[in-house]
Amino acid sequence: MSNQSMWSFTASLAGFLFGFDTVVISGANLPIKELWDTSPWFHGTFIMSMALWGTVLGSLLGGIPSQRLGRKKTLIWIGALYFISAIGSGLAPDPYSFSFFRFIGGLGVGASTVAGPMYISEISTAKNRGRLVALYQFNLVLGILIAFFSNYLLKGFDGDNDWRWMMGVEGIPAAIYFVSVFFIPNSPRWLVTEKQDKDRAREVLEKMGVDNVEEELQRIEDAESIEEKQEGTIFIKYRKPLLLAFLIAFFNQLSGINFVLYYAPEILEIAGLATKESLFNSIAIGGINLIFTFVGISLIDRIGRRQLLIIGSVGYISSLLMIALSFYADLGAGVLLASIMAFIASHAIGQGAVIWVFIAEIFPNHARAYGTSWGTGTHWVFAALITLLGPVVIAVFKENPWPIFVIFAVMMVFQLLFALFMMPETKGVSLEDIQKKLGI
Repeated sequence: MSNQSMWSFTASLAGFLFGFDTVVISGANLPIKELWDTSPWFHGTFIMSMALWGTVLGSLLGGIPSQRLGRKKTLIWIGALYFISAIGSGLAPDPYSFSFFRFIGGLGVGASTVAGPMYISEISTAKNRGRLVALYQFNLVLGILIAFFSNYLLKGFDGDNDWRWMMGVEGIPAAIYFVSVFFIPNSPRWLVTEKQDKDRAREVLEKMGVDNVEEELQRIEDAESIEEKQEGTIFIKYRKPLLLAFLIAFFNQLSGINFVLYYAPEILEIAGLATKESLFNSIAIGGINLIFTFVGISLIDRIGRRQLLIIGSVGYISSLLMIALSFYADLGAGVLLASIMAFIASHAIGQGAVIWVFIAEIFPNHARAYGTSWGTGTHWVFAALITLLGPVVIAVFKENPWPIFVIFAVMMVFQLLFALFMMPETKGVSLEDIQKKLGI
């Protein structure tokens, strides 16, 4: 394994914890609702979406430590937040302390979506950047699958305390990640732009296997010089990448992906599956996610980001309409499950593979931390809103939730238009040359 691959994999473990942390709540959802007898609004706000509000804050503020302390130190602190959240959530005596520790974990998730992909994009080369950054998404969906599987295995493990074990077991991978990230180097681009340390940057570039280290250093410095000469605020200078980041993040959540992942057991129960069976089928959903993420990773540096998003958009539209039809015409749990599988596959090969790569590479070196915070912050604001409203919407459409999926399908038509007419292709282009391509 090359140094680039090893460092990228280590940093991408933050994505594993992201996936595990955000989805593990699906198994604890109903037991907690029964234990603390919460209303739909309270449950949506304090139990299900509190982690996501932490994620919103973590993503919006994650650019600050990533820029000032560095990507590496930020990733170390993220590991600590994950560990504290896991143990605290599992031991929480009431819904308020539970929501506090979930909020702490959310801070880690949000910051990881800024620092993780950004770090990997900066320690990889143009020819393999898409594949290596997509390791973050691979570990994310692996974390989702392991969380679903863990929930299934722990169902019936300790009676009423099953959900506590579901939440607390995350402390094990969090501790492993925390230790591992100490052994990765700082980003060479951060060393040049923030620390003006060309010697250490040169060492990292040499270990990366860059063909012409001095030429690469000069390219980074030249790009920094161009950025310093530009006038205006970040919103004026970088309005094009800011708009692109906003739109891809907006459409990611308006696909309904978090709604389906977070409420998969409850959605399947509406279709007539028992709790244990719905948890098992959630594992199948996670498996499909992982398989098609492999496909997306293998294609992202070959056919490009834009083409993958177009393919994923077509799959989104057709599968979401089939989910709606399954509920509307009562086609049965089997057809519904197959339609959800197709939806997950469409996400994995399209938005799932593309979003973190695209957001992490379209901003100049000097503004990458703050620009990435903008894109990921947009993603998490809408994720939190959708998750908060999830229990309320499900309660309203308890008998037949087909209109929800029609709305998501309409939004994916707009995403298809975005991919066809607005989104630039960035495959095989160096980070410094992308800013030239975008005219910044």
